[in-house]
Amino acid sequence: MQITIRMPDHHFEQLERIAAQMGLKKSDITRIAIKKFIEEQTIDKEKTPFAKARNLLGIVESGIADLGKNHRAHLIRKLKES
Repeated sequence: MQITIRMPDHHFEQLERIAAQMGLKKSDITRIAIKKFIEEQTIDKEKTPFAKARNLLGIVESGIADLGKNHRAHLIRKLKES
């Protein structure tokens, strides 16, 4: 199967330079890039929302040492302060 793409001149020039450095054809690099993109999209579609955000959970420092254990008590206190 064949595909035609349009890209800015500076991207095409970079592609040519990289292909020459690696000893590959521009089409080889394009196939590699498309394959990687498809794999990433397939993996992302299979991940749950939790799995997608896992690296973000627990990274915020609240300064409250027992927030995880006593979150209800802290929440009630915060609501009463409001």
